[in-house]
Amino acid sequence: MQQYSSLPDQNSQIDATPKLLTTIQQLRAQLWLESSLNQLQSHLNDYLLSACNTVPQTETAQAEIFQTVVNEINRALNSSNLALTDCAVGIALFQPQETVARVCYVSRSPSPNSQPLFLEVLTAEKKLLLRLQEVIELEDLQQLENQQPPSAWPLADDSGSVMGWLIIAAVPLISDRDSLRESQVKLRSQLMARSANYCTTALLQLRQILSWQQRYQQLSNSNQELERTNQLKNQFLANTSHEIRTPLSSIIGFTHLLLVPGFEATRERQQEEYLNIIQSSGKHLLALINDILDLSKIEANQMEVQCESVDVPLLCNNVLALVKEKAANKGLKLCLELEPNVTTLVADPLRLKQMLLNLLFNALKFTSIGSVGLQVAPKGAFMHFTVWDTGSGISQEDLAQLFQPYFQVAKAVADGVEGTGLGLVVTRKLAQIHGGSVKVESEVNHGSRFTLVLPFKQDEGAGRDEGAGEGKFSSFPLTLTPSYSVDILLVENDLPNGDLMQIYLRKLGYKVTWVKNATEMWETLRELDPVVILMDVCLADGNGLNLVRQLREHRQYKTIPVIVQTAMAMKGDRETCLAAGGNDYISKPIDLPLLASLVAKYSKPPI
Repeated sequence: MQQYSSLPDQNSQIDATPKLLTTIQQLRAQLWLESSLNQLQSHLNDYLLSACNTVPQTETAQAEIFQTVVNEINRALNSSNLALTDCAVGIALFQPQETVARVCYVSRSPSPNSQPLFLEVLTAEKKLLLRLQEVIELEDLQQLENQQPPSAWPLADDSGSVMGWLIIAAVPLISDRDSLRESQVKLRSQLMARSANYCTTALLQLRQILSWQQRYQQLSNSNQELERTNQLKNQFLANTSHEIRTPLSSIIGFTHLLLVPGFEATRERQQEEYLNIIQSSGKHLLALINDILDLSKIEANQMEVQCESVDVPLLCNNVLALVKEKAANKGLKLCLELEPNVTTLVADPLRLKQMLLNLLFNALKFTSIGSVGLQVAPKGAFMHFTVWDTGSGISQEDLAQLFQPYFQVAKAVADGVEGTGLGLVVTRKLAQIHGGSVKVESEVNHGSRFTLVLPFKQDEGAGRDEGAGEGKFSSFPLTLTPSYSVDILLVENDLPNGDLMQIYLRKLGYKVTWVKNATEMWETLRELDPVVILMDVCLADGNGLNLVRQLREHRQYKTIPVIVQTAMAMKGDRETCLAAGGNDYISKPIDLPLLASLVAKYSKPPI
C-alpha cells in the first residue's frame, strides 16, 4: 500500500519560493506605479482647480504644470528601491516652425561633484546633456522616442501638434542579463508614458479653463461697460432734460404771458424784453441740439471740415464780440492778447469759432470775479489759442474725467450751471480732426487755462461737412422787396412753420401760396406758375424728395427752382436733397434771413 506524506515536498517548496517573491515584487512595483501616478494626477488636479479660481497668465500656468510633472516623476523615481535612482527628468519645449527644442524644465540638477547625466541615442558616439537651456534637435528627440527602451515621449494635443517632449536621463544598465534591472526600466517607461499622457491632458484642460476665463472676463467687461453706458445715458437724459426744459420754460412762459387776455405791457417791454428772452431761449435750445448732433456726427466718423486760410486776428475779435455781452452782465473783464506775428492759419473757420466759443463760454460760466482772456501765440508748426480765467478752477479728480461725454464738474452741478457736458468733448474731437489737441491746466480757486493747439497747415483732401452751417442763425440783412410780382409755392406740412414762412415772405413782398400736402400741390400747379417752390420733406401723403423727382420728370416743371426745407440736418442729408433734384437746402428751425437770401437768389426777374 502506497504511503503519502503530509509534509510538503521540499523540492516543490524551493521551486515555489522564487515565484512567490517575484509575484510580491511585481505587486509592489504595480502599487508603486499606480501610487506615483495617482499622486501626480492629484497634484495636477489641485493646480487646475486653483486655476479655475484665479486668472493666471497662460505661460505661467503651463510652467506650473510642466514643473509639477517633472518634480513628481523625479520624486517617484527617487523614493523607492524599485526604481533607478540615478536619473533626471526634464521637458523640452518645441516650436512647430523650428527644428530644435530647448530644455526648459528639469526636476533636479546633478550635484557639483558628480558627472552630468547623458541621454544615449541610437548613435553610440553621440550623447546629449539634460540640463536647462540645452538645445536638442528634433531628429534626436525622435530617435530618443523610438529607441528601446524609449527616453523621450511627445506631448501632443488632439490635432497632433507637439507642445513639448518629456525626457528622462539615466545611467545605462550594467548587464543586459539583469532581469530585475530590466523590469525596473520597463516600469519606469510605463511611468513616463502615462505621465506624459497626464501632462498632455492637463495642458488641454488648462486651455479650456483659460478660454472660459477669457470669455467670462470679456463678458464681465462688457457688462461693466453696458452698466457704465447706461449710467451715462441716464445722466445725459437727466442733464439734457433739464437743459431743454429751462429755455422751453422761458419760451412757453413769456409767450403765454403775451397771449393772456387783458395783459397790458408796453410795446417797448414786449419787444425789448419778452421777445428778446424768447429769441435768446430759442437760440440756446438750438445750440444744445447742435452739440448733440455734432457729437453724433463725430462718433459716427461723419464730421468733416472745410479748411481755408483764416484771418486769425479778425476771427478772434469776432469771437470776443459774441461773448462781450455775457461778460459785461457778470462784470468780467475780457482780454485779447495777440502776438505781433499772428496772421493766418489753415482751418475750418466755422469750427475754429465754435471751439473758441465753447472754451470762452465755459470760462465765463465758472468765473464770478476778475477776468477772462484769449491769448494767441505761434509755437513752431502750431498755433496756440489759450483761454484763461480767474474762476473757481477744477479739482484733480474732475480733471481726470473732464473730456468724458456728458460729464459735468461737480461744482457746476451743485451750483446749477447750465450745460450738457458735451462742449469740451466736441471741442477736443474737432481739434483732433484738425490734427491738433486741447490741453488743460487748472487749480482750485486759482482759475484755469485751456489751450487749443492747431497746426498752421492741414493735410490735403479735407472734405466739407455741408451741414456744418445749418442750424446756426445767419446775420444777413433783410432782403429788399422785389420790384416785380413773384409767386412762391410753399409746400409745408407743419402749420406753425408754414404760417411763419408765409407771413415773413409776404412781409418782404412775395406772393406766397401755401399748400399742406402733395395732392394740393399738384392741384395748385395746374393754375399757378411759381418762380420758386419751397418743398418740405415730410408730408402727410408723400415724401417731398419723391415729389421733387416727379417734378423733374415733367417738362413744364423741370426748370423751376426747388428749395428743400427739412428738419434733417445730419451729414449727407444735403447731398440727398440735391441728388433728388433740389436746387438748394435749408434745415429747420428756419433761419428767416437765410431763407430770404435763398428765395432772392432763385427769384429771377422776367426778361
